[in-house]
Parts: sequence; structure tokens; C-alpha cells
Amino acid sequence: MGKLTLTTFVTLDGVMQAPGGPQEDTRGGFEYGGWLTPFADEGMGAFMNEVFERAGAFLLGRRTYEIFAGYWPLHDDPADPIAGGLNRLPKYVASTTLKDPAWAHTTVVDGENLQAEVVRAKDAIDGELQVHGSARLAQWLLARDLVEELNLLTFPVFLGAGRRLFPVGGLPTAYELTDSRTTDRGAAIHTYRPTGRATFGTIGE
Repeated sequence: MGKLTLTTFVTLDGVMQAPGGPQEDTRGGFEYGGWLTPFADEGMGAFMNEVFERAGAFLLGRRTYEIFAGYWPLHDDPADPIAGGLNRLPKYVASTTLKDPAWAHTTVVDGENLQAEVVRAKDAIDGELQVHGSARLAQWLLARDLVEELNLLTFPVFLGAGRRLFPVGGLPTAYELTDSRTTDRGAAIHTYRPTGRATFGTIGE
């Protein structure tokens, strides 16, 4: 039985929209695409390789899937954990509009059956069912306590606009820090495991 993990890049103010390029996602008039680029370094790359080496399958939102599908099949290298994994492992896409995906090993899962399909896909593998990016899907999974491990890569930049990972109205959830590191260009990488509902009190009492 596998576990569901979420790996995402965020700014200091929690924005996860379009880290990789100006045209990646301009919804809402977002003008700051590519904000991660100045901070990408070997440390970030090494961590991402470690993550992809643990993958047993992928669960992606439609937009992230289409970004990946437009790039990785054209840059295939079986020895590369990222390209090799994405091109050869099962991929599940949460979408009501994608009907005939061309990328090999892709299954479209309808929103009506998504929770059951997530559990089924996770139970069928020994590694991780990995979610990368996929903001709307990530929020849906977090709201249902389905994310078992969160890899949060926080970069030293503030944008003031854009789609955020944690929306207003999300479930108050406590996490345990299981791993942390920093990269040479200032990214803080933390791995968290949820421990249940957040609790509250007064300091000193």
C-alpha cells in the first residue's frame, strides 16, 4: 500500500501559481510567472530527484498534466528520475474535460469518483502516489485529509498576488516536521506529516 504525497513550490506569501515560466499560468491576470527561476540550484534539483525516485504513480490536475505532457515526452531520459518516472509510471488526471490523453500510461478520473479512485490508486502501489503543483486538486485533497505527507519548498520572494496553496476556509490542521534543509540560493525545504486537527490555547497557562 502506498501513500499520497504533495510536493509544491511556494513563495513567502504562499503563492504557488506559475513558478516555472511567464506563460505557464496567467489566470487572473497573473504577471509574475517564472518567479522560481532565480532560485533554482543543485540543492533543489537533488531534492526533487529524491522525491521522484520514491514515486509509484502520479495524480495531477488537468493544467499541470498538460504542462508536463507538453514537455517531458520531448525530454525523455530513462536514467533521469523525473523524466523516467513521468514518462513510464501510471498517471491519473483529475478532470471532467480531458477525454483522450495522448501521453502514455494516463488515466482520466472523473470528479464524481475522485476520492474512491485516489484510494484505489494509492492502494495499488508500493511507492508514493505523488501530486505535484495542481493547486485546485491539492486544495481538494487537503480539505479531505487525503494528503499523508507534504513537501513544501519555500522560496525567498514575495509577490502579493496569485493562487495560494492554503485558501481561506481550509481545515485547521497540525503537522509534524519530519525533515528540513536549505539550498544555497535560499530555498527552505520542509517535509511535514499531518497529525490531526490543530489545537489552541494560551501561552503561559
